[in-house]
Amino acid sequence: MKAIIVEDEIPAREELEYLIETYSEIEVTECFEDGLDVLKFLQEHETDAIFLDINIPSLDGMLLAGNINKFKKKPYIIFTTAYKEHAAHAFELEAFDYILKPYDEKRIAAMLNKLENSIIREQSNKDKTVNPPISMNQGEGSIGTNNRINLRKNNSIIVTDVNDIFYAVANEKVTLVYTLDEEYTMPMSISEFYSRLPQNLFFHCHRSYTVNLSKISEIVPWFNQTYILRLKNLKTEIPVSRSKVKAFRKIMDL
Repeated sequence: MKAIIVEDEIPAREELEYLIETYSEIEVTECFEDGLDVLKFLQEHETDAIFLDINIPSLDGMLLAGNINKFKKKPYIIFTTAYKEHAAHAFELEAFDYILKPYDEKRIAAMLNKLENSIIREQSNKDKTVNPPISMNQGEGSIGTNNRINLRKNNSIIVTDVNDIFYAVANEKVTLVYTLDEEYTMPMSISEFYSRLPQNLFFHCHRSYTVNLSKISEIVPWFNQTYILRLKNLKTEIPVSRSKVKAFRKIMDL
């Protein structure tokens, strides 16, 4: 289950992301501040839910929700706002819920439980399809047989074993991918790149970082109960964000 957050106030965005991580299994894949950026993202990507502030730049939350309502596959929309007066309009737009700021933790937890159940029920009603095997010629970034992935360096496509990847980091609209000795540039968001990796080997530990779990050599406690990860044979330190700590502890049996 995946969701995005649309919120231009950083404290509110971080609090909501933390609550989602704490009270649900929903993964926040992207955060946005601008309505037009969200519309562009949704034209190429699918998500199960959108946590949407109303007062955002370029295209306000109500207009954005109206556009999203025209999509063939509509994600659940949860408005998050300090304004009560838009509630009636929100439900005319078939919003899943309308959450007022400041956030009430119990209210959020109950909403997330209801949202998870709705997503699961919707997914179970769809016909199950079996994904065909992915061949090596299906394009850049695809994983073929033997866990190999196509990475880009300059104008070349380098076929690489995914086990050789140490970590990836978001860099504006591209993702930088690092092996022990090389740096590659992938023309996609880090969330999209992460979705193409084996989920049992890699962990999206921060909004801007994905790490190969097998390359971690040291887990260093950091502020706000977060961690810094040190990798084998590299000096780079990788952060684990507060919203990812719970899942990381579970994976690493901490």
